[in-house]
Amino acid sequence: MRSFSNTYIFVFSLIMVTIVAVLLSFVSTQLKPLQEMNVEIEKKQDVLRTVGRAENATEAADKNTYINEEFEQFITASYVVDFEGNMLEADAFEVMLNLPAEIRLAREERNYPVFVYSENDGPKKYVVPLQGKGLWGPIWGYIAFEEDMNTISGAVFDHKGETPGLGAEINTGWFQEPFTGKTIFNEAGEFVSIEVVKGGADPSHKHQVDAISGGTITSKGLEEMIIDCMTGYVAHFKELANN
Repeated sequence: MRSFSNTYIFVFSLIMVTIVAVLLSFVSTQLKPLQEMNVEIEKKQDVLRTVGRAENATEAADKNTYINEEFEQFITASYVVDFEGNMLEADAFEVMLNLPAEIRLAREERNYPVFVYSENDGPKKYVVPLQGKGLWGPIWGYIAFEEDMNTISGAVFDHKGETPGLGAEINTGWFQEPFTGKTIFNEAGEFVSIEVVKGGADPSHKHQVDAISGGTITSKGLEEMIIDCMTGYVAHFKELANN
């Protein structure tokens, strides 16, 4: 049996590691534009789903084209505001892509993106993205509001790794649909957000929805996410509602 010196084995291993590293770097570089495009399409689709669009995405022959066309047609405006409600010169989509970093800032220092939906010059809906923490990792979502800037017209949530059958249920219709029609301001005009109630919410309550049985930590994480992110929109929403 042929034997090799330690120097030979070391040099051979070093060459192989270098070749594999170069190949992986090359593949990563080549795939990066595709990965970025997939993220962009996913974000656009989620915004559209919040207002009831993109319903035929799974059947579309070219999903990316379908999503891009729907987004261009129905998301008629987008902008960014600060904590005080002032308009900023920033790209709403870029801010949304950077939301995980934004939420690490103090609320007063964050940028708050808004996407405006309308169809045939009809009533507008305002979609805002959310980002928070679940039991096992990041959770996120989108909430659409009617023109009164108080009533929720749709909500979409998702997660990275919550427990299947428990916290992962936040991305299902039975959990999301009860948000529709709820309001985030009380009759005195105070921001009260949405409470996710363990053990069953009163269906007639304007600010409550049911928590997920067995998914309490994820449910409370989602409740905190809404409070944390929506607080920064309060000044802007009140200004829009009064105009």
